[in-house]
Amino acid sequence: MNASGTGDQGRGTRGTRRETQDQGTRPDRRGEGTRRERRDAAVVPEAEFRSYYGRPIIKAPVWRYDIPAYLFTGGLAAGSALVAAGGDLTGRPALRRAGRLTTLAALSASTYFLINDLGRPERFHHMLRVAKPTSPMSVGSWILAAFGATAGPAAVSELAPLLPRRGPLGLVRRLAPSAGRVAGIGAAMIAPALATYTGVLLADTAVPSWHEAYPELPFIFAGSALASAAGAGLIAAPVEQTSPLRRLALAGAAIELAGAHSVETRLGLLSEPYTTGRAGRLLRAGRTLTALGVAGALLGRRSRVVSALSGAALLTASALTRFGIFAGGVRSAEDPKYTVGPQRNRLTGRENGRERR
Repeated sequence: MNASGTGDQGRGTRGTRRETQDQGTRPDRRGEGTRRERRDAAVVPEAEFRSYYGRPIIKAPVWRYDIPAYLFTGGLAAGSALVAAGGDLTGRPALRRAGRLTTLAALSASTYFLINDLGRPERFHHMLRVAKPTSPMSVGSWILAAFGATAGPAAVSELAPLLPRRGPLGLVRRLAPSAGRVAGIGAAMIAPALATYTGVLLADTAVPSWHEAYPELPFIFAGSALASAAGAGLIAAPVEQTSPLRRLALAGAAIELAGAHSVETRLGLLSEPYTTGRAGRLLRAGRTLTALGVAGALLGRRSRVVSALSGAALLTASALTRFGIFAGGVRSAEDPKYTVGPQRNRLTGRENGRERR
């Protein structure tokens, strides 16, 4: 018993040593899995970029309603100057008169909104003391001043028939049409710059959804200016002289809608402020009214009422577009993800480019 037990104990000891040696030579799959899990757990998770307590990273614009109203009235003045010049050169006096008077009214409103936003009238004068080509605000101030110097006399010339036929005022009455034509053509030459510089002005800021839309904003504003001017002409001019306005409305709407579509499809994350919230509602309503206005302008060629309603729809659509773009930019500045997200995507793109090299 003792001998056999001792033998069994010896075999058990040798078996234990052999198992111990085997364990030392065979890899411990369970231990290897644990080490792998520890390595995976040690990897830093992808960082979620957030601002300090969710506060905006950049300062949102402090502009009030004056600025989007200024954008709208400035575009209307520019487009109406083109309409007035076209009516003058093609022998449509009613269309010329409507364009010139609309230009003067819109220009006066635009100047008021700008000065009201500045706070004091002399600040506009101070901006004209220096010409800085690298500053869109400085360039825009000079464009506005030059446009006013030409559009104003063109509009005043429409009052010439009210002057007496004889005496010094009679001479003014005879010279006013020619002077008005020259001034009106001058205003039309400056009008494209007035219609588009505001888009450059917004894109020159740090506001994400404005800055990244720099290729499209001038086209959107130009198309909106043409459509609004066509709308004002459809309201004020007789139906017999509005055939160019209907084509102008179609062209302006096409340019504006093409630019807006590019913004919503090209900008990725930064297109979101233009498609959601208050900005999204304004821009959708603007597109709907633009389509209705163009349809009414093309189909209601012989109806004074339909033409006027179409013109009102185009005017309202242009205003909604300007206010919608303004609201979208402000929202993109208030939410930090629209500042950090695109920066992170650009950084990732650069790193991927280096890895390919």
